[in-house]
Amino acid sequence: MIRIENLSKSFGDVPVLKGITHTFEKGKTNLIIGRSGAGKTVLLKSLVGLIAPTGGSVWYDDVEFSALGKEEVRAIRMDVGMLFQGSALFDSMSVEENIRFPLDMFTDWTKDKKIERVNDCLKRVNLENVNDKYPSEISGGMQKRVGIARAIVFKPKYLFCDEPNSGLDPKTALLIDELIQSITYENNMTTVINTHDMNSVMQIGDNIALLYKGDLVWTGNKSEVMESDNETLQDFIFASPFLQKLRAAAMQNGF
Repeated sequence: MIRIENLSKSFGDVPVLKGITHTFEKGKTNLIIGRSGAGKTVLLKSLVGLIAPTGGSVWYDDVEFSALGKEEVRAIRMDVGMLFQGSALFDSMSVEENIRFPLDMFTDWTKDKKIERVNDCLKRVNLENVNDKYPSEISGGMQKRVGIARAIVFKPKYLFCDEPNSGLDPKTALLIDELIQSITYENNMTTVINTHDMNSVMQIGDNIALLYKGDLVWTGNKSEVMESDNETLQDFIFASPFLQKLRAAAMQNGF
């Protein structure tokens, strides 16, 4: 579990996060949603310690993460996996080398043990026998799966995903969502996903936090999204002209 209490962040005189309190639940896919500029990325970076909050606190279970020193943060980060937007793979490294990179950096394991763990992770994301390929030789969806494999190489307690479906076609995006959700359930992880993809919201939204101009304006789950009368949420859901027309037609016909 991760919880934030009255979390705020300003850049100069510009407030980006405005006193947010929320709990990201263990064993669930926790989504941060909102339009561009809502504060999603700043919140995610604050959660993982890439940005220091202006006020408030971030707690990892019973530990106040935002108050820790560098060495203490380093120890907790061994329990953190991160899937970056665009996968962030090293082009000059093979798939195996990309996944093995954190193990090379932070462990003294033997090479055989590292490769065994790499292969376990590749098997979990349904990518076997691609160890020697390079990112340029595999598809975007496969690159995302390699990114997930690298993120879970330490068997993390906490998994952060920044726009995991960015640049993917709808079918592949659905597969990535299902993979992240199944890994979360299997390992009872606290997974936090920054997204603006409504398909993800309706597919894997166990715990949803909607940001609007730095404020937390709605929380709920995927079953409650369509039933909510929150205007900001409805505007976010029906942002496209096509969906606006569909919504208007449904309302006109009494649905």
